[in-house]
Parts: sequence; structure tokens; C-alpha cells
Amino acid sequence: MGWMTSIFAVPRALIYWKREYDRLGDFGPLGDLTIRLYRFSAGLGVIALATGIWLGWSLGFPDWVWLKLALVAALAAHYAWTGKLVMAARKGVFRESDLFLRIFNEVSVFGAIAILWVVVVKPF
Repeated sequence: MGWMTSIFAVPRALIYWKREYDRLGDFGPLGDLTIRLYRFSAGLGVIALATGIWLGWSLGFPDWVWLKLALVAALAAHYAWTGKLVMAARKGVFRESDLFLRIFNEVSVFGAIAILWVVVVKPF
């Protein structure tokens, strides 16, 4: 769940970082916080992926586990895209609007809800 928390927090931090950068015109403390949070949670993501694969293996990879792993892979792609946004922001480049970043942030919520539904309901 630590990785999931960061999936929600880093895009939100980018919104506030963008506002801070617009106000200060320079790299402020929110930028440092966002970069550190992204780096720390990347390690949590590796742990989440490894334990998910281990869980699937120990259960014999039923169909619902494949769906869960596919959804987790989609969230990992979302997180990689977030990393590209963080690295661009580190250079002072904020191409995306606040609205885009807010929507981008909410997409991950639907992914997390879908994963939790699959794990609880086991539809297959």
C-alpha cells in the first residue's frame, strides 16, 4: 500500500510544485520533496510487483491473478509516466496544466479501486 499511496501523492505534489515554481521562479522545497517521494516509492513498487508475482505463483496463477497483474502493470506504466513528469519538472519544465495533472492523479485512483475489487471479488 505504500506504493499505492505514492501513486496518488506524487502527481498531487507535482501540482503544488508547479504552483510553487510559478510563484518563486526557482526550484523550491516541494520539488525536493516530490523527487525524494518518487525515488523512495519506486523501491516500494518493486517490492509490490515482486510480491504480486510471488502470490500468483503460489496460487498457481488463476485467471483473477493475471487480471490483477495486468492492472498493476498499468499502474506501473502510470508511475513511469509520473517519473517522466518529475524529471522534466526537475529541469523547470512544466508542460502539463493543473487540470491535466488533476485528471492524471485521479486515473490512478480508479486503477487502485479496480485492483482491490479483483482481489476481493476474484471474478474468475
